[in-house]
Amino acid sequence: MAKNKKSNAVGIIAEYNPFHNGHAYHIRKAKELAQADYCIVAMSGDFVQRGAPAVYDKYTRTAMALSCGADLVLELPSVFATSSAEDFAACGIALLDGLGVTGSVCFGSECGEVEKLSGIASILAMEPPVYTEQLRKELKKGATFPEARNHALIACGILKEEDASVLASPNNILGIEYLKAIYRQKSAMTPVTISRKGSGYHDTILTPGTYSSATGIRKALKENPEARKLADSPLTQVPDPVRQMMEQGYPVFPDDFSTFLNTSLLRLSYEEIPYQRYADVSEELAARLLKQLPDFLPFEEKINSLKTRQYTYTRISRALLHITLGITSDKIMSGRKAGYAPYARVLGFRKASAELMGQIKKRGSIPLITKTADAEFILKGASWSMLRQDFYCSHIYQTIVQDKYQIKMKNEFTHSVVIL
Repeated sequence: MAKNKKSNAVGIIAEYNPFHNGHAYHIRKAKELAQADYCIVAMSGDFVQRGAPAVYDKYTRTAMALSCGADLVLELPSVFATSSAEDFAACGIALLDGLGVTGSVCFGSECGEVEKLSGIASILAMEPPVYTEQLRKELKKGATFPEARNHALIACGILKEEDASVLASPNNILGIEYLKAIYRQKSAMTPVTISRKGSGYHDTILTPGTYSSATGIRKALKENPEARKLADSPLTQVPDPVRQMMEQGYPVFPDDFSTFLNTSLLRLSYEEIPYQRYADVSEELAARLLKQLPDFLPFEEKINSLKTRQYTYTRISRALLHITLGITSDKIMSGRKAGYAPYARVLGFRKASAELMGQIKKRGSIPLITKTADAEFILKGASWSMLRQDFYCSHIYQTIVQDKYQIKMKNEFTHSVVIL
């Protein structure tokens, strides 16, 4: 690459929970379609958007991504990595755009047509009065938000009845949120989508010869933790370098955090701190949590006991996770005012991408954090508070892993950036 020439990078927003063959394909295809020199991944840290701990820690998942084509992995701030799809997407787009080198962003979708998704996203981003009024009416009838949104778009003539299934597919929904964020943030990044291949997002069956879902891999790991070490393991559907990391890693699941959750609920009740102070916790949900307080249910059983038509599994899971991690509604509001991603925390990079790092330092509009010890001198106010929240979340995660496996974990001040 010529000296001082602007790097051409494609961005991906991901969780890699865990990394599998479909993710490796996505990175290859993203570079190809965007004709990019580099691939930058904005990745969730130790907790993910569906309201759960990541099955492997963020440094292990960073190494997985770097070993399979990613050039730089950055951490999504935890307050938004565990938030709604809208906030998750807004944060990812803000982070990639703030680097000053990301020419495009590539996401997977069931639809595979960026124009169709963009048309829907533009309306949802602008929220014209005719749409918002119809949405309000549908919600008043008792429809869930996804149902109300579909009905409002169809009633306003924005969405055809035969295309309603577009908004019923998880990757399409997230893709639309990325596009909304691009519109709202007036980002110059070009959106690119590729058709999702293999198993569906929620499929739990691992099928040889196809791209299996992360959901299916997590299920296999949970049901048989030793499966990752077996020669005939169903996890052969992950790239070879990733398989080796999974064999040596320490997987965790929501129920491993049950004691921490129940202790948090007890402490808040004892100190008379309202549950509804925490993100995604309504007054109704708070009342139901108080009623269940002495039951001390496991994490996933507690979610199922609280689930209703209006409160989905994921919504409750996020609410409980926010209580566990101390993520309040005020912290999310503060993060939004700070621009969603006021810093870029480096989790890892490839040695060959040194030029890219230099370009970001020159062209980026947000500081690049490579050493945690230096962060408090670089960041101030809300930015520093957000990064401290990231440290806190990871230290909770590391505590659980250390206790479960009786090992010594490195913390956020002793763990080095991953370099391959």
